[in-house]
Amino acid sequence: MAEAPNIPDELEVRAKWGDFKFTSANEKLAKWQIAKYPEGRQKSAVMALLDLAQRQVGADTETQGWLPVPVIEYVAAYLDMPYMRAYEVATFYTMYNLAPVGRFHVQVCGTTPCMLRGSDDVMAACKNKGMAKGKTTPDGLFTLTEVECMGNCSNAPMVQINDDNYEDLDYDIMTRILEDLADGKEIPVGSQIGRKTSEPKGGPVVLKEMVKANHDYREEW
Repeated sequence: MAEAPNIPDELEVRAKWGDFKFTSANEKLAKWQIAKYPEGRQKSAVMALLDLAQRQVGADTETQGWLPVPVIEYVAAYLDMPYMRAYEVATFYTMYNLAPVGRFHVQVCGTTPCMLRGSDDVMAACKNKGMAKGKTTPDGLFTLTEVECMGNCSNAPMVQINDDNYEDLDYDIMTRILEDLADGKEIPVGSQIGRKTSEPKGGPVVLKEMVKANHDYREEW
């Protein structure tokens, strides 16, 4: 599992993020999220606003983003809710980073299906590129985290890097992905062996006519 987050010194954090406010564009998005809920229920938008704040921090730092305490305090005040209630949400969900991360947050699934399908090789590829669990590489490019199931068991092993999933991995494929990211290349998301959704390797074995277009099987059945 993930190591404990390495949170910077509080005085340093407050000096840098103590005056955090949403940008005008994010202010509009925040109000749009709040408007989804009935009057008096604006606190229900806390998850969306924490995510928005984390993305703004990410844009400011050219990383995947994280949630300094003053930023969580800002979101809580924005929604007129106790800070602890917002902090509880931020600490419960792994989608929120409580410490700085790199430009690419590499989250390797280590749950049983991925483990049986080779997640150790995926982790080895990360380590051989200088990455360590719970740490950010010296160049600030990669942060490595081991996580529990992310719901792509049929295409295991997989990783999530920032907002994208990469599936059907092995040591060589993961190495290529990391190298391409470092070089600024675009990488196709999803299956890395050409599978569509969760079809069997080699392509579908049933409903083959559905691959290219919708097909009505009713008369055939």
